[in-house]
Amino acid sequence: MAEDPADGAGGARRRRRGGSHRAAAGEPRLPGQGGAGRALRRHGHPQHLRRTRHRTVNGVGPAMEFKTVGVVGAGVMGVGVAQNLAQTGHQAVLVDISDEVLDNARQELRNSLRAFALFNRNSGVDPEAVFEKIEFTTDYERLAGADFVVENVTEDWSIKQKVYADLDRICRPDVTFAVNTSAISITRVASVTKRPRQIVGMHFMNPVPMKPMVEVIRGHHTTPETIDTARRFLAGMGKECIVVEDVPGFVSNRVLMLTINEAAFLVQDGVAPAADVDRIFKTCFDHRMGPLETADLIGLDTILKSVEVLYESFNDSKYRPAPLLKKMVAAGLLGRKSGEGFHKYR
Repeated sequence: MAEDPADGAGGARRRRRGGSHRAAAGEPRLPGQGGAGRALRRHGHPQHLRRTRHRTVNGVGPAMEFKTVGVVGAGVMGVGVAQNLAQTGHQAVLVDISDEVLDNARQELRNSLRAFALFNRNSGVDPEAVFEKIEFTTDYERLAGADFVVENVTEDWSIKQKVYADLDRICRPDVTFAVNTSAISITRVASVTKRPRQIVGMHFMNPVPMKPMVEVIRGHHTTPETIDTARRFLAGMGKECIVVEDVPGFVSNRVLMLTINEAAFLVQDGVAPAADVDRIFKTCFDHRMGPLETADLIGLDTILKSVEVLYESFNDSKYRPAPLLKKMVAAGLLGRKSGEGFHKYR
């Protein structure tokens, strides 16, 4: 997948893949983020670093078994994974097929590291040194030296399928591939590679550097050794994991997407406006974010894709997407990233 976007071959390959590999925001951030608290959490105030068990920052991580890590997809999740890796002493190769996406990723990372330094004046962190640990490239062949790969491309099977065919060709046979997905079957991904025993799901949450737990998914062919590898890899990022089985949506999104979809039905049916739906969850259940605020953060297009995957996978009407959700996506009301979803952000 070594294409330079400036050359014709690269452009053709991008068109075949159907566009950028950006993954959407993907997952809910820490509930209740807002104002100063949001900035502290996002950029790693020491209080939150302790909470998330970051054992090293801008230094040598505890597990350098995986010195160079390939990160595929430079959207929000991919950038977060790369930042977390660099802050724990790893070298990261961040790959996307679009120069524009990579430029945005560089800017997002610089902003995040600048804020980190601002809120951690005594940490000794050198944002530039962290930045230098990440290589931004459209050349997939740079993954040939990776010791581990985390894939974060969009939740589109036609794109993922092609990515894994190339990863399988480029990477060493002993390298484990982690699928950062919220809905697509790990077993299905494994089926298009020659290393199905070394494919494991890693469902990171957003913002990646600040979330201490990862939902790890065991595919049908995933071996206990691969699960152990995944645990060691995540420990090197300062994280723990919970291992679940491979069913559509796994645990977190099978519950979350159903909740969000039903909340959309409530708004559609005129039972309550979006603000009141969210307020009920925040005030009655002490949730820091309501389901529709969470949907706006993730991106309504991502929500719709995930719900559709669940509907197709289970053939169960309880997962039928709310017509209002479809209409909003068609209208370009995607949530925070478009400035308006169930709430307005302009």
